[in-house]
Amino acid sequence: MSETNAAASGHGGSVNRAKLYQLVLFPLNNGATNVYYVLILSYVATFGNRVLLLGTVFASIMVTAMRVFDAITDPIIGALMDRTDGKFGKFRPFMVIGNAIMAVSVLLLYIATPFIPENMMAMRYAMFVLLYAVWVIGYTFQTSVTRAGQTVLTNDPNQRPLFTIFNTVGSLVGMGVMQFSAPIIASGFDAGYGATEFYAVFAPVGIVISIALTILAIIGIWEKDQTKYFGLGGDSSGEKVKISEYVAIIKANNPMQRLMVAGAGCKLALSIATNTTVLCMLYGCMMGNYDTLYLPMMVLGYVFSVPFFLLTVRTSQKLGQKASLLRYVAIAFIMYIGVLVLLFLWNPNDPNFMFSIYSTEGGFHLTINPYTIAFILFFGIGYGAYYATADMPIPMVADCSDYETFRSGNYIPGIMGTLFSLVDKLVSSLSATVVGIAVAAIGIDGLPTQYDPFVPGMNGVVIVLFCVIPMVAWAATLLAMKNYPLTGARMKEIQAINACRRDAIAEGMSKEEAMAKWTKVEDLPAEYQPAVKAK
Repeated sequence: MSETNAAASGHGGSVNRAKLYQLVLFPLNNGATNVYYVLILSYVATFGNRVLLLGTVFASIMVTAMRVFDAITDPIIGALMDRTDGKFGKFRPFMVIGNAIMAVSVLLLYIATPFIPENMMAMRYAMFVLLYAVWVIGYTFQTSVTRAGQTVLTNDPNQRPLFTIFNTVGSLVGMGVMQFSAPIIASGFDAGYGATEFYAVFAPVGIVISIALTILAIIGIWEKDQTKYFGLGGDSSGEKVKISEYVAIIKANNPMQRLMVAGAGCKLALSIATNTTVLCMLYGCMMGNYDTLYLPMMVLGYVFSVPFFLLTVRTSQKLGQKASLLRYVAIAFIMYIGVLVLLFLWNPNDPNFMFSIYSTEGGFHLTINPYTIAFILFFGIGYGAYYATADMPIPMVADCSDYETFRSGNYIPGIMGTLFSLVDKLVSSLSATVVGIAVAAIGIDGLPTQYDPFVPGMNGVVIVLFCVIPMVAWAATLLAMKNYPLTGARMKEIQAINACRRDAIAEGMSKEEAMAKWTKVEDLPAEYQPAVKAK
C-alpha cells in the first residue's frame, strides 16, 4: 500500500486522511481572503464614491467589472497552479504571493489615493482602477488555493464534511472580525463609512489579521503539499491542460456544471443580502437606528448559524453533501418567505411595525415588540441555514475534482477550483452593480450610509435586494442540485476506485492500464470494496 494513505475504516483500501490540526488550520486560508472580501467588496464602492468622489454608478460598476476580471484570471492561475510542483510545494507559493499582492495594493488604494488632489480626478479614476485590478490578481492567487488544496488535505468522505464547518469557522474569523470592527471604527468618525480616516485605520487592521491567518493556513497544509498526495501519483501531477480544453472539461463533468449553478446561487444570495449599502438602508434608513440594530442582528445571525453548522456536518456524513445542501437551503428559502412578509408590513408611522430591540434614552431598557420577535425568528433561522450552507459548495469542488480524476485520470484541482469560481464570481459580481443601479433608480445620488434619511421607494429596493433576489438564487440552487450525481455513497465508490488505481500505479502499472482495468466498483479487489454500496 502507498505510504501516502492510511487504512480506510470499513475496508482495506487506501484513504488520505488529514490530522485534526490540518483540518482546523488550512481553512483559515478562506478566512484570510474573506478579510479582503469585506475590505474591498463591501466598502470599495462607498470609498470610491464618498472619499474619492467618483461617480456612484461608476464605483458600483467597477466592482462588477473587477469581479469579471477576477473570474477571467481564475482559469489562467488555476492552470499555472496545476503545473507548479517545486521545493515549496504546489499551493503554498500562491498563498504567500497572493497575500503580499493584496496587502500592498489595499494600502495604496485606501491610504495613498485620497492624497491625489481633487483637481486631478482623472488620476483618481486611473489609480482606483489600476490598484483594484492588482488586488484582484492577488486575491485570485490565494482564493484558488482554498478549493484546490483541499484535494490533498483529505479524500475521506467522512472527513470532507468537517472541512465545511472548519471552512465556515475560518470564514467567520476573517469576515466576522472585519464586520464587527467596521461599525465600531466608523462610529469614531462623523462621516462614518464615508470618512477618509475610517479606511486609513480599517485597512491596516484587516491586513494584519489576514497575514496571521495565512501563516496558520500554510502550517495546516505544509505536510500535505507534496507530490505523493497529488491525484493518482506517478506522472499525474502537473497536468498540461490547455485553456481551450476547459469547455470540454465542463461539458464532460456534469457534477461540476450543477455545482457551478449551486455555488453561484449561494454566493449571490450572500453577497447581496449582506451588502453594506443594503444593511444601511434596512437598519439605518428604514428602521432608524443602524448603530443599535446592526451588531445585535449580526450576532443573532451567527448564533443561529452554530446549530446549523453542526447539523450540516451530521447530515453530510450520513447522507452526503448534496442532501445537506438541499435540506438547509430549502429551510432558508421557507424562512425568508416570512422575512418578505414582514418587510411588506413595515410601517414607519406605526412603531409596532418597526424594529425595536432596546433603547438608551433615559437609561438602557428593552423595547422589543412582536414584529421584532417575528423577524428574529424568521431571519435568524433563515440566515443560520443559508450561512451554514454558503461555503458548502467549496468542499464539494474537491469531490468534483476527484470525479475528474476518476473520469479522465487528470489531477487538475487548480483548474477545477477556478472553473467553479469563474462562474461563481461572474454571477456574484452582479451584486454591487445591482445595488448601485437599484439605488440610482429611486433618485439617490450616492450610496446610502447609516446616517442618511429614508427616501420614498427605499423600502421596495430593500425588499428586492434583501429577500427576493436571494430567494431566486436559492431556487436556482435547489433545481441545480436535484440531480447532482455525487451522493455520499457514490463518492465512496469513486474514492475506492481511485485508491486502487493509485496503489497499482505506485507498484509500476501505467496510468492508462490502471484506468482501463478498474472502471466500476464491482471490478475492485475485496480489500478496496467500500463499506457502503451506492444504490
